[in-house]
Amino acid sequence: MTLAASIASDRTAALFQALSDEKRLRILALLARGEHCVCELTEALELPQSLLSFHLKALKDAGLVADRREGRWVHYSLRPSGLDEARGALEELTVEPAPRAQAARC
Repeated sequence: MTLAASIASDRTAALFQALSDEKRLRILALLARGEHCVCELTEALELPQSLLSFHLKALKDAGLVADRREGRWVHYSLRPSGLDEARGALEELTVEPAPRAQAARC
């Protein structure tokens, strides 16, 4: 495996690891409707602020959400490029394989 392929593979694994949690998927669903302040997300998801912050950091590190500070509040929104990256990784897995040459069966 080339270094570039290894890095892409690591990146894809990190992306899907971030998407593999139910709470994070609920966060993304809320953010799909628009930007939200941490206080709004805490209330809507009924999660303690510390747990919400943990999940938001994982989503941010994976490139799926962006944040911006306004005074003492932090607002989060989806990063379409992160979702496009996940979509692209899935599409790569669905590409039709090239025909295999007839070889000895193993």
